[in-house]
Amino acid sequence: MAFELPKLPYEYKALEPHIDAKTMEIHHSKHHAGYTSKLNDAIAGTSLEGKTIEEILANISSQSAGVRNNGGGFYNHCLFWEVMSPNGGGKPSGELAEMINSAFGSFEEFKTLFSNAAATQFGSGWAWLCLKDGKLVVCSTPNQDNPLMDNVGCNGTPILGIDVWEHAYYLNYQNRRPDYIEAFFNVVDWNKVAEKLNKAK
Repeated sequence: MAFELPKLPYEYKALEPHIDAKTMEIHHSKHHAGYTSKLNDAIAGTSLEGKTIEEILANISSQSAGVRNNGGGFYNHCLFWEVMSPNGGGKPSGELAEMINSAFGSFEEFKTLFSNAAATQFGSGWAWLCLKDGKLVVCSTPNQDNPLMDNVGCNGTPILGIDVWEHAYYLNYQNRRPDYIEAFFNVVDWNKVAEKLNKAK
């Protein structure tokens, strides 16, 4: 079974004014679609056919750049769409909130750390909130790398990620990456992040 571009659980305009419809449309229907189709091309006729994306990423150091870049791009964007919602924003609650407080001191401290990881990622990349060894950690990766990969120095199971490639924000925010990062917190679906935490455990 080839990998398929997931349908978004909301319309392209649903995250406005924080993330504009045109950016969402190009990001999903062009960028994510491109990663998906190139990933399928890269694994066609190889032993990776039929494996899950997680299985492919776990041994990425032994794969080609095409599998790495497009496999990462496919997985990262699938997670990105899921952790945003028109009804997002606010703060986490329950166990997720407790684990954030335990790991970072407070939600505000976490937000500062996560925002800084996203803002200071040089060039293109991602910032992540991950579960690692039973604790939450924040880290960042370049390009389409992610914490599931076996050689990125930022390991864990991602439960929240923000795309800081320019294609994710440039139409609306130009070079104001910190403004985009701040806006992102208005659409984070903390219920979905909590679901991912439960699965990661």
